[in-house]
Amino acid sequence: MLSLNPKNNSERENYKLLIGSIVPRPIAFVTSVGEDGTINGAPFSYFNIVSSSPPMISIAIQRKNGERKDTSRNIAEKHEFVVHIVDEDNVDKINITAASLPPNESEIDKADLTLVSSDSISTPGIKEAKVRFECILEQIVELGEEGAITTDLLIGKIVRYHIDESIYEQGRINSDTLKAVSRLAGSNYAKIGEVFSIKRPD
Repeated sequence: MLSLNPKNNSERENYKLLIGSIVPRPIAFVTSVGEDGTINGAPFSYFNIVSSSPPMISIAIQRKNGERKDTSRNIAEKHEFVVHIVDEDNVDKINITAASLPPNESEIDKADLTLVSSDSISTPGIKEAKVRFECILEQIVELGEEGAITTDLLIGKIVRYHIDESIYEQGRINSDTLKAVSRLAGSNYAKIGEVFSIKRPD
């Protein structure tokens, strides 16, 4: 078995090992509002649950040349955002939003997505997602090493769920009808695939 010291790797070498090993990764499509009112939309696969009491999620956003990306900067300023679950029906449009655009250009317009008002915050979501979470910023943790900040870890508290009736069954989400997709390495995505059960020990 290979034994590698991450300090001897480049950032890209570490990136390839991580995204190839930690699979599949759920994808958060995040909408936020810029200082000039531009609606920003971007997908992130460094995303997961933090807590169910209260309901919180985390998104890690890598900085570019030490500068916060639009999503991270917008959330730091506005303290709110919307997270959508990416699924088989919207993944093609969401993929378009991964393009690098100037801060005053909206990925929502470029991908021809439909904005929908939120109930508890001012940031809108998109109609094309079967699940969306209205979130307020709980905390930003700046991460890095040797004095350089390379990543913003955003923790958001969910203040409103929006769930399509087609996937909602007595308080649970039907994964077959949600059809969530996840990220692998490179340009590859994954569907849920075969599901199996193992009983937990008592």
